[in-house]
Amino acid sequence: MDYSQAVAYLDSFINYEQIPGVAYAAPGYSLSHVEELLSRMGAPQLAARTVHIAGTKGKGSVAVMTAGVLSASGYRTGSYTSPHFHDLRERICIDGSLISEERFASTMAGIRPFIEAMRNEPAVRQFTYFEVLTVLAFAYFRQEQVGFQVLEVGLGGRLDATNVARPDVCVITPISLDHMQILGSTLEEIAREKAGIIKPGCRVVLCPQPPAAASVLIDICRERKAEVVQLGKYVTWRKTGGDLLHQSLVIEGIRNTYQVDIPLLGDYQLENAAASVAALEILASAGFAISGADIARGLADVRWPGRFQVLRRDPMVLVDGAHNVASMRRLVDNIRTYFSDRQVLLVFGTSNDKDVPGIVAELAALSPRVVVTRSVQSRAALPASLAAQFSKHGVGTEISESVPQALSRALSMAEEQDLICVTGSLFVVAEALDYFSMS
Repeated sequence: MDYSQAVAYLDSFINYEQIPGVAYAAPGYSLSHVEELLSRMGAPQLAARTVHIAGTKGKGSVAVMTAGVLSASGYRTGSYTSPHFHDLRERICIDGSLISEERFASTMAGIRPFIEAMRNEPAVRQFTYFEVLTVLAFAYFRQEQVGFQVLEVGLGGRLDATNVARPDVCVITPISLDHMQILGSTLEEIAREKAGIIKPGCRVVLCPQPPAAASVLIDICRERKAEVVQLGKYVTWRKTGGDLLHQSLVIEGIRNTYQVDIPLLGDYQLENAAASVAALEILASAGFAISGADIARGLADVRWPGRFQVLRRDPMVLVDGAHNVASMRRLVDNIRTYFSDRQVLLVFGTSNDKDVPGIVAELAALSPRVVVTRSVQSRAALPASLAAQFSKHGVGTEISESVPQALSRALSMAEEQDLICVTGSLFVVAEALDYFSMS
């Protein structure tokens, strides 16, 4: 099996990233088929210490920050995140290096007989794309003898394929309304799904939450006798400086005070850095060697593209993968903080399962000029429908049927002092990153 054959085999499984995932929350759904598969493989998900991260916003950032510090501390560290921008292999890394095509293929070849044996058993639930990829990540991490694995939940928590691991520490990042057709229509319902990663007796970093979500999460932690470290209460942070390339901050942890720099912009990244430090302090209190210098070095070297990232100047081009109402509100706030003197020109596209009216309402507050578009992703909303939503707020739009066309049009429209902001979807941002890397 070569890499293309391995990817083709993965693509043979149903992929709910490409279509709305109704079956995910079907009555009676469980991870028993994933657990059985891993059991037959010798339980690779239990071979490493685990940091497990769920939430609506920021979980990928917390994952890469935490993994980066663990690597800086001398621990061989695997990270499993999603989605990817350009290459599927971005999701599975060890010490920041992508799994090679050869190792992806050989690992898939190794797990395939186990999968096929179960596929031929009529009583076994069929595997999904994400479940197979998650099993591959666990197998690869065990082969490479990683000391830690940092796992970002793909969707939800309770029924996510990553939830077969046994975490040493869990992090719940801010929860907001997203994927409501799958996870639930209220913050309380969504919080219960996210809290599914909290195992009895584990330690939990809880980021600031809306009251409805916080109440559910704290109650579940109490029921499961999980010790909670509340961000903003026991661990605090404050910004001390920065520019368009980095931010400096002081984090007051439970054990120490840390002065750090992160090469990421946006106020939410300060919170994410503090959440990462809180998780790392929990590990340090359990006896793992993680110093303040390791934390500073790991955070300074973190790379996480497509999140409030400036790609060029004159005109300024900013990309941000915000794709729900809460994250769009924070994007608007940060644009006002960093670029208050610039006229905003939006390049906007999103998925058809998002709260488009709510997202557009947030963006309309910027009084922007707008070019609406769509990514090549199959769930992309039609540009005409996006234009109709902006028109309800008195915001005129132009329509471009592809992201490259939209970017070309925006660059031709923009004055030197304007801000072009590309947002609405990580898929749109990925195409923008491609466009500017080739220009």
